[in-house]
Amino acid sequence: MTPAIKAVSSAGVGVTLHEYHHDPANSSFGREAAEALGLDPRRVFKTLLVELNDDCRKLAVAVVPVSGQLDLKAMASACAAKKASMADPAQAERVTGYKVGGISPLGQKRCLPTVVDAAALDFEKIYVSGGRRGLDIGIATADLIRLCRATTAPIGRS
Repeated sequence: MTPAIKAVSSAGVGVTLHEYHHDPANSSFGREAAEALGLDPRRVFKTLLVELNDDCRKLAVAVVPVSGQLDLKAMASACAAKKASMADPAQAERVTGYKVGGISPLGQKRCLPTVVDAAALDFEKIYVSGGRRGLDIGIATADLIRLCRATTAPIGRS
């Protein structure tokens, strides 16, 4: 049981678990999940860590559809920062407790400011990493936002 699953379980939130075979040669983790599970890539979201204002101690979490990319300027604006850049992968793993490709917005070691792309609001249910490669969680969008204490903003781009 991953920390993400423990977090939703202890909160009493109903989710669906979706396992698939992860190909170690595939580095497009979110797209792999969408394809393997037969899901619309606009409903499958990836979790990314960003560094704010070039300060490795100021991190935030971005949750965006795998069908697009994170708009770093929009993310900075959503976090009231001047600049956002991708966090170092090793730092992302240390801070979240998850391996890259399996980082979930749920059950992270530290509660970081989290922004979910506004596109998630188009769907009652979305899919995010369950805390390891090869596992996604189907969760009500409202529950994800509540559990992550997230804000929403248009931070993704096609």
